[in-house]
Amino acid sequence: MLLDFVKKINLFGILHGKIGPYFINTHFVYGDEKSAVQLLEFINQNLSDKQTLPKKIFDKVLKQYNENKIYKDVIDTMKNYIEENIDVTKIDYISGGERRDWFFSNMIAYLLKKPHISIFKDLNTVVSDYNFENSITSKTDLEGKNVLHIADLITVASSYMRAWIPAIQNLGASIKWSCSVVDRMQGGKDKLKANNIESFSLVNVDEGLFKKALELKIINENQFNMLKDFFKNPDETMKNFLIAHPEFLENALNSDEKTRSRAKLLVDGNLYGLD
Repeated sequence: MLLDFVKKINLFGILHGKIGPYFINTHFVYGDEKSAVQLLEFINQNLSDKQTLPKKIFDKVLKQYNENKIYKDVIDTMKNYIEENIDVTKIDYISGGERRDWFFSNMIAYLLKKPHISIFKDLNTVVSDYNFENSITSKTDLEGKNVLHIADLITVASSYMRAWIPAIQNLGASIKWSCSVVDRMQGGKDKLKANNIESFSLVNVDEGLFKKALELKIINENQFNMLKDFFKNPDETMKNFLIAHPEFLENALNSDEKTRSRAKLLVDGNLYGLD
């Protein structure tokens, strides 16, 4: 799985106004970029009907699980990892948040035979049985229930703080564990720990991961050295990069709307102390 994963890494990206020397498309382990993008588009097109959406997504991911080896291997690895690290008998529900978490949480709920909670960004929830035959959109009383949240990626855990944890608390339950495909090792695990949530991940993004990428010739020596510097001092490394490559920010400001808005956050907030 690691070999498949490191091939999904793209160099450079802008997130929340700051830039990084790598951008990870975790949902591409759904099998390939085209399939992942198609599922995201399908979710977007059906978000208005919250009650029927979990079953629609489940039908898609179950078919992919049965037909795509890469995706099946990732899901099976995550299931086995959970069973090795968590007492599954203590898990009452599996949850996943809009949208990329659902690539993974629905299948894990099905394989572990646990009911699933779909969490939306507006804090609404849909509770489904493990095979998604029945779903309830009204506020469900899950007082005292323990939840395992499945995520595609964890960075600083902002989605957990803003939406996933409050949404589960609104049901009377609590997230006790988190399992993500990728941990970017940017402090999210510590934030979850402070909220009494144990955090697990299949892949930790650290120097060892990029050593593997170098060995596979996915990145070159210069890129690897920049990544090492970034892990030691991210802001200083990216500030020096912007000074040396002013065209990067200029191109971002003239790119698509999403990239442009992120780049504007960097400029307007003067996040790197640049004139």
